Amino acid sequence: MNSKDRAYLRSLANTIEPILQVGKAGINDNLIKQVDDALEARELIKITVLETSPEDAHEIAVELANNTNCIVVQVMGRKITLYRKRRKDSKININI
Repeated sequence: MNSKDRAYLRSLANTIEPILQVGKAGINDNLIKQVDDALEARELIKITVLETSPEDAHEIAVELANNTNCIVVQVMGRKITLYRKRRKDSKININI
């Protein structure tokens, strides 16, 4: 992904609210399944990392990206933005 694509995805992410939270339980199978389902439904999602989380936002972003085959668009403070192109009928068109 080039910088223009990343900038485009960041601009789209400005208007969306976080839909998931990572808390003191950290990353578990249930969270990975929820992220995977959300990416398939929305393509671009935001996640909030709570202060009680055992890991920091960068570690969580990398682990979620590895487990769900998605791309980390950005990590800003405690907010993570992830992107994965939908298998069918994608609404966001970028070249990966």
